[in-house]
Amino acid sequence: MFKSLEKQTVPAVTFKTMQDGQWKDVTSGDIFKGKNVIVFSLPGAFTPTCSSSHVPRYNELFPVFKQHGIDAIVCISVNDTFVMNAWKKDQKAENITFIPDGNGEFTEKMGLLVNKADLGFGKRSWRYAMLVKDGVIAKMFIEPNKPGDPFEVSDADSMLKYVAPNARLPKEVTIFTKPGCPHCQRAKTLLADNGQIYDEVILGQGASMRTVKALTGKQTVPQIYIDGQHIGGADDLEMYYARK
Repeated sequence: MFKSLEKQTVPAVTFKTMQDGQWKDVTSGDIFKGKNVIVFSLPGAFTPTCSSSHVPRYNELFPVFKQHGIDAIVCISVNDTFVMNAWKKDQKAENITFIPDGNGEFTEKMGLLVNKADLGFGKRSWRYAMLVKDGVIAKMFIEPNKPGDPFEVSDADSMLKYVAPNARLPKEVTIFTKPGCPHCQRAKTLLADNGQIYDEVILGQGASMRTVKALTGKQTVPQIYIDGQHIGGADDLEMYYARK
């Protein structure tokens, strides 16, 4: 079993980061002092579960966390700064601060550095999440110590249930669009004005008009779904919000 460090101060470490083409040292104090911070750590950048679930959901739920007193969400991985910067860009995770623990110093002091030599990874972080208040660990969610890469308790939804049990989750929105479509832009602006995060499916990039027609029976874009309900186009979206 991994040891929980709840009620202890986070390790004092200096992280080597590259920002705007310049090397910049970032300390534990820079990240945690005077702030409420959620940290989640994982085996490696660009790995399947980390990219498909762990990062996207924390990024999606940040506005909800912020409403409930969280100042920042930080992803720490035993990777160098160039890999972490590239991963952040690939994930379009603008709500998350990516911190490279290249030498594994922070992770080792947390007692969560593990050997994944069998996968050719070397030493990496065990998957976990924690809530840190002004540098003190208030809560930890450490994945169970069993083979593989368990992902059961360190997810964003489990953390949100701890931070704000009665928080309202954002609606799940998907919008089908095509480049140069003014009505698509109008719909996206309307979603943004209502604080709604959405997944955009651009025709020609993984979907075609045949896909839209098969799903909706329509041959125009945009087409919007909210929590699985087909809303329709931009005018329909305006009426949807007008009824709220």
